[in-house]
Amino acid sequence: MDLLLNIFLFLIGLAAIVKGADWLTDGAASIARKFGIPTLVVGLTIVAMGSSAPELVVSVVSAIQGNVDIALGNVVGSNIFNTLAIMGVTAMVCPIVVERGNIRNDVPFAVLASVAVFITAFDSLFNGRLTNAAGTDTIMQQNIISRTDGLLLLCMFAIFMSYTMSIAKRGNGTSTAEEPTASDGKDTTEMPTWKCVVWIITGLAGLIIGGNWLVGGASGLASMMGISQSIIALTIVSAGTSAPELAASVMAARKGDTAMALGNVVGSNVFNVFFVLGTAATIHPLGIGGITLFDIATLLISSLTLWALCTFGKTHYMLTRAEGGILAVMAVIYYVVICL
Repeated sequence: MDLLLNIFLFLIGLAAIVKGADWLTDGAASIARKFGIPTLVVGLTIVAMGSSAPELVVSVVSAIQGNVDIALGNVVGSNIFNTLAIMGVTAMVCPIVVERGNIRNDVPFAVLASVAVFITAFDSLFNGRLTNAAGTDTIMQQNIISRTDGLLLLCMFAIFMSYTMSIAKRGNGTSTAEEPTASDGKDTTEMPTWKCVVWIITGLAGLIIGGNWLVGGASGLASMMGISQSIIALTIVSAGTSAPELAASVMAARKGDTAMALGNVVGSNVFNVFFVLGTAATIHPLGIGGITLFDIATLLISSLTLWALCTFGKTHYMLTRAEGGILAVMAVIYYVVICL
């Protein structure tokens, strides 16, 4: 009975988060337009952040509750899933044409985000030896993403947003954020003000309540099944919170808008590290715990692989079906290894 209850909490929490993010984004975007805020700013802030709202809520709620493995594992797992599974499946559905602006402006930020996670998460690899009071050399072994690390990540997020908006205003390259339209193509410009307010409040409630349900259900499942919270976060939780990106990217590819498919993934990865992880670590320092060097290394390798395939692959500036298959196989190998 408890098993079914935890599964129900996880699923209903995930549904509440996804729908809550949708309502909040539409309501906020409509309100912003009513007050004359440029659509460019709406697209680069409200709409783009709305796509990462599930990851943000899960990681923040987990950090507040002290479930640091879920908080960190959700970000790491989501970015791995985005890069390997989503990009792999999307490219196999339709080859992705990569604009030069993506290679020059966007993808390097995703690689930088992965490097930032690697550096901030594994302090022991960089701290070397210290001399204690007794004059004995010791090696720093504590791996933790501190509040200072979190604030630095948030500063990098501010730089990323400033850079992205300047590029978008100049019209050079393709921004990582979605085009400034209402989410899912719905026209919310004529939405009455009272309805916008209701959608915003309902969306926030869905995010908060759904986040608590999802984290509680995931923690309960991990305890009952004898599986570590880190494995649950790296697989079920991360795949669940990344489901909107998967659906959006595949649909965009089917419609021939492959640039948006790549932009969704790259933008989400950058938001997840700089904003989501930065916010969670600022609220509560995140010890690495069950997240291993293999997980972080996979995150970094996946970003570098995507960049290399888009830049130096057989077909320059295009992610072919075969290259998408490579990413998908890497995803399968990763999940098999961590679940063994």
